[in-house]
Amino acid sequence: MATNESHYTRTPRSERLKWVEHMVHLMDNQFRVPGTRFRFGLDPLLGLLPVAGDLASFAMSATLVMTMARHGASGKLVALMLINSALDALIGSIPILGNIFDFFFKANERNVRLLRRHYEEGKYQGSGKNVVIGVAVAVVVLFALLLWALWELADWVFSWLASYF
Repeated sequence: MATNESHYTRTPRSERLKWVEHMVHLMDNQFRVPGTRFRFGLDPLLGLLPVAGDLASFAMSATLVMTMARHGASGKLVALMLINSALDALIGSIPILGNIFDFFFKANERNVRLLRRHYEEGKYQGSGKNVVIGVAVAVVVLFALLLWALWELADWVFSWLASYF
């Protein structure tokens, strides 16, 4: 099957990852700008909602990475996927610049491409259950860091406002 923007090349394990493909399409490529080939999904739209949107988007990306880890992604591959997701969450949380970044970076789509290449190169390594624990810990740490940063930002904003009123 030919690869295009909305369909991925089938591999022996792709049938178990249909949910991942569906969610990646929804998050990164669901909508098309009329008259162009440019596609985007819910990820950049969620990013327009301060804090809650970025957290929801990051939670979905982390869930997708954990699912891919359970389906044989190596530790190195999961680390690369987490870097993509963390970049998307961290840069995406910057007002305006992050919103623009979200429309183009498409971390989930990048992660699925990495997994497909991993399968095609014959590097499938089983279930990856041990990696899931590492992914879960990394997700919790990143989530905690994001909450801490938001707390510090809110504290700074309220202090700044209090100094004027």
